[in-house]
Amino acid sequence: MPKNNEPIAVFWFRRDLRSEDNAGLYRALKSGYRVLPLFIFDTEILDRLEDRKDRRIEFIAGALGELQKILTSAGSTLAVYHASPLEAFRRLLTEFNVRAVYVNHDYEPYAVSRDTAVGALLKESSIPFNTFKDQVIFEKKEVLKGDGTPYTVFTPYANAWKKLFTEEVASPYPSQDLLNNLLYINPLPIPSESDLGFLKTGYTYLAPVIDADIIKDYHSTRNFPSIAGTSRLGPHLRFGTVSIRKLVRTAITLNETWLSELIWREFFMTILWHFPHVTDSSFKRKYDSIVWRNNEEEFSRWCNGMTGFPIVDAGMRELNETGFMHNRVRMITASFLVKDLLIDWRWGEAYFASKLLDYELASNNGNWQWAAGCGCDAAPYFRVFSPTEQTRKFDPDLSYIKKWVPESDSSSYPDPIVDHSLARVRAVQTYREALQKNN
Repeated sequence: MPKNNEPIAVFWFRRDLRSEDNAGLYRALKSGYRVLPLFIFDTEILDRLEDRKDRRIEFIAGALGELQKILTSAGSTLAVYHASPLEAFRRLLTEFNVRAVYVNHDYEPYAVSRDTAVGALLKESSIPFNTFKDQVIFEKKEVLKGDGTPYTVFTPYANAWKKLFTEEVASPYPSQDLLNNLLYINPLPIPSESDLGFLKTGYTYLAPVIDADIIKDYHSTRNFPSIAGTSRLGPHLRFGTVSIRKLVRTAITLNETWLSELIWREFFMTILWHFPHVTDSSFKRKYDSIVWRNNEEEFSRWCNGMTGFPIVDAGMRELNETGFMHNRVRMITASFLVKDLLIDWRWGEAYFASKLLDYELASNNGNWQWAAGCGCDAAPYFRVFSPTEQTRKFDPDLSYIKKWVPESDSSSYPDPIVDHSLARVRAVQTYREALQKNN
C-alpha cells in the first residue's frame, strides 16, 4: 500500500486495552502528532500456546472489539498486525511516516527483551521509543528499604507502599478526552480466533464491573468459594481493560483488605524485576535441592480433578472449565500438588499459566513459590494444608464441591490418591533433608 506521508505517532496497546486513564496513550495524544492506535497479535507468544482453545484469545478479541467501538466513534481504528513485533514494526514503517512510538511499561522478561529489540529497530530510523508506567502504582526501584535494597517481605513493603502513596500518584490520565487527536483512517477488521489459528471456547467477554458491595464485604467473604465474594477483576487487571489507579482509589475508599491484594500484585512484580532468577528457580535457592517425586500419573490426576480429594478436584475442574479458580482454592490445590504429591511447583505453575484467564507471570510465580515454601515471605515448609480441614472451614455445606464434583459421594468417585497424614510427614521430611544439605 502507498505510504501515508503525514507525520504520526504510534501508540502500541499491549496490557492496557482501554482508552480511558491510559498513561502512554495520554502522552501520545499530547505529542502534537496524530496518533495511530496499534495492536499486535504477537506470534512469538501465540505460537508457544499448545492449546488451540485458549479463552485468553477470546478475552483479547472481546476487549479489542470494545476498544474498536470507541476508536471508530472518534473517527479512527486499530491497526492490527498478526506477526512478531519486529516484523510488524518493519511493515508499519513502510506504510506510515512514524515520528514517535509510545507504550506503557511491561516488566516480564520476554516483554523487556521484546521492547529492547523494538527500541533498537526504531533507533535505526531515529524514532524515539517512549515508555511510561501504567499497570502499577509503584514499580521497579520506587519502593525500597532505607539502604536502597528491595523488600523481600510483604508487610514492610506494604507499609512503605502506603507511606509513599498520595492521591497524586493515583490521579487519572484523561486520555479519553483527547481522542480527537487520533489518526483518521478507515475502520479495519479485527482478526477472528480462526484467523489466528485458534478455536472458539465459548467464552464471552464482559466489560469490567467494579461492584462496590462485593468490595465492601471482601474481607469477610473472600475465602468462601461458593460465595460471589471476589471482584473477578483479575483478567481485566492483567489485560489492562481497567486502570489500576481507578481500582486503588476504589480500594482506599471501600476496603483495606482488597487494597492489600492489589499491593501483593505489585510486590510480586517488584520481586520479579529485582530477582529475575525466580522465573525458573526458587527465590530461596537452597530449596532447589528438594528431591521431587514428580509422578506423571499423579500429576495428570491432579490436572484433571481426579485426586479423590473433593476440594482439590473441584478447584481443578473449575479451572479447566472456566479459566478461573477461587483464590483460597488456588492455595489448597497448590499445597496439595507440592506437599502431598511432592511434585515440583514449576509443573503446577506452568499448568496454571496455560489455563488461568488472569495469568500474570509475577503473581503466578510468586504464589506458587509461596505455597511451596521456597519464595519470598513464603509459608513455612512444614505448613501443609489439610484438604479436609480447609473444606470444613471454607466449604462447610459442600456447596462448592457439589457444584464441581457432583459424584464426590458416589462409588464412581476415585479413592484418595494419597493418605494425607502420611503424605504430610513425607513432605516435611523431604524438605528437611534438602535444607539440611545446604546448612
